[in-house]
Amino acid sequence: MPGSRTHLPLLVVSGLFFGAAYFTSRFPDVPGASAGSYVSTFLMALPATLALFHYLGARRAIRSLVSVSLFAFAIEATGVATGFPYGRFYYGDALGPLVFGLAPYLLPVSYAPLVIGAVAAAYRPGNPRIVPWILRSAALLVLMDGVLDPGAAALGFWIWPDGGAYYGVPLTNYFGWLLSGALAAALLLTAGHWRGRPPPGLLDSAIIAMAFWTGVAVFSGLAIPALLGFVLLAFLFHQRHIFRAHVGRPSKPG
Repeated sequence: MPGSRTHLPLLVVSGLFFGAAYFTSRFPDVPGASAGSYVSTFLMALPATLALFHYLGARRAIRSLVSVSLFAFAIEATGVATGFPYGRFYYGDALGPLVFGLAPYLLPVSYAPLVIGAVAAAYRPGNPRIVPWILRSAALLVLMDGVLDPGAAALGFWIWPDGGAYYGVPLTNYFGWLLSGALAAALLLTAGHWRGRPPPGLLDSAIIAMAFWTGVAVFSGLAIPALLGFVLLAFLFHQRHIFRAHVGRPSKPG
């Protein structure tokens, strides 16, 4: 991998989370699993959160995170209550207490870093217009969910009572992710007023999350999500390498 030395700490952490997926998949009911899940979720989110504060400053970073978090609760609660836009599903007990019995309290901690990573990875210096940037971000989020959702369903994190064509997940879910991903990306970009090339650290939480969920897919025997996960990891590392190579260089305003 190009620039592998600069990626070494991230590769090590990603490898640890990939390995943790084995125990999550094979021993879901081991004592302390819930506490471990909460801690790991916060640890996954930490790199992108810190990078966002460094990139945007405290006020814009807080505004961005609050906006995306409130949106995450709103869209997921709507989805559970009405079936729109994802299809009929509900959350299992593994993710802990639910806000109004609909969506987990920890939802923004896992959702916001994926949005941050997708928006950062979708940046193109030669095409900084916001609408194409939003659409690229949404498409990338749909692909990420192609890894995440089958694994989460296999672990019982959420349940699709009617099943679906893609490892038990209905295809309506991905149309819903395209819509919600576009809205979340638009919120993040407008609330934060992103300018210039994103720093490589904004990708780190998404990389770690994809390593974990790719591991879940591998150890759960989900062939297509596993393959997609490895492709996405290669892409995200490639984008990070490009951003890293341009650190300190001027870039076109985004």
